[in-house]
Amino acid sequence: MNRGANKIILLLAVAVMGTLLIQPVLAQDTFVYWGGLIFSDAANSMFEDKIREWGEERGINVDVVMINQNETVQRVSAAVEAGTLPDALDLGRDFMLLLAQNGQLEQLDELFEQIGEEHGGWLPGVEQHVKAEELDGVVYGIPYAANGNVLFRRNDVLEPAGYPDAPETWAEMAEMAIAAQNPPEHYGMGIALSNVGDGNITTTMLHSYGGRIANDEGTSCTIDSPEAREFLTWISGVYEQGAFPPGATTWDGAGDNTAYQSGQALFIANPGSVYLYMRDNDPELGDGTRYSALPGGPVMRVSPFSTVVRSIPSTSNHKELAADLLAYLADDEFMAEYFNEAIYGPALESQLGAPVFEESPVHAGLLDLIVNGTPGAFPDKDTAAFAEYQTNFLTPKMVQRVVVDGLSIDEAVMETQAACQAIYDKYQ
Repeated sequence: MNRGANKIILLLAVAVMGTLLIQPVLAQDTFVYWGGLIFSDAANSMFEDKIREWGEERGINVDVVMINQNETVQRVSAAVEAGTLPDALDLGRDFMLLLAQNGQLEQLDELFEQIGEEHGGWLPGVEQHVKAEELDGVVYGIPYAANGNVLFRRNDVLEPAGYPDAPETWAEMAEMAIAAQNPPEHYGMGIALSNVGDGNITTTMLHSYGGRIANDEGTSCTIDSPEAREFLTWISGVYEQGAFPPGATTWDGAGDNTAYQSGQALFIANPGSVYLYMRDNDPELGDGTRYSALPGGPVMRVSPFSTVVRSIPSTSNHKELAADLLAYLADDEFMAEYFNEAIYGPALESQLGAPVFEESPVHAGLLDLIVNGTPGAFPDKDTAAFAEYQTNFLTPKMVQRVVVDGLSIDEAVMETQAACQAIYDKYQ
């Protein structure tokens, strides 16, 4: 049911001392925001409180609904069908791209430029990531942070086993993991092979082995390749040697977090939420942990980062209020406090001065990743088809077909090739 069907809000924009004050005539209507739930209760509470503070200042009712980020695609897709999208919401950049192409989001170019000017400009990689070629450079989401994976390793276990240094390659990491693990006390490879965002690290691995999802033009799927077979041969062999914890193929989004925090895994790839947990709850585990960039493969080292954005659905009844909120949430003082409790790196130049990017080794690593890493789908072309491939988790599913369902590598590759091409054909 359309919330505005029987309620009309008249907005009065009044410029007072250079600040835009938006006053609703009928304050009983509710502004609904869907936030992305992360693995930090403090950050989640801080974010909700900031939106409620904005609502109080504007004199409006707000309803903040926090959604597990691994459930965003399902929840938003259902809301699109039902016509019940909120007034504004958090999205991953890939899902933003798909929604924008389907006409579900408002264009936000002017707001993007305004916020950038107020905060010293956008970091180049973040701006490039949001201004997608397939959207003709039109902005449909306001970045509030960027994230990516840093490799965590149990140095307190690995160094006594003869491995004091970070692995340079995925194969070296697996070798170290298998040599140092002691199942069932702990397993080496705490890497998700399941149908969640964390499982898409297998696409990064595939890229490092020289595999590609599609051709240079981004028109034809190229999963069926010797490089993909080499990757599958390697990862299935590591799985057969018992290096992955039980359940890694069915983990939810917290699976790798739980495995490392409980001492069950020697290696994980994580944006930083586990660091926050150790800082606050298990300093001994933190003292035994070391951090490094993701390993490479036999062909290249890929260090992808992604961008999280705030968007306004085209069905929102309160677009002006939503734009005002997005600018309000970009406040540097608030974001500095938020980064200290969250697992993100900066999106704006003015955010670089937040103390956490010097004080926290993980946040320093995230900053380096965002400044020097590879945004988007590299080495693939960053397209809506690639985004849909990732949101359907086709690479981890391909791995599962081999290690769980017993398909041959050839069968799994050909099956994934067909599913991938079906996606790319939709965008021709």
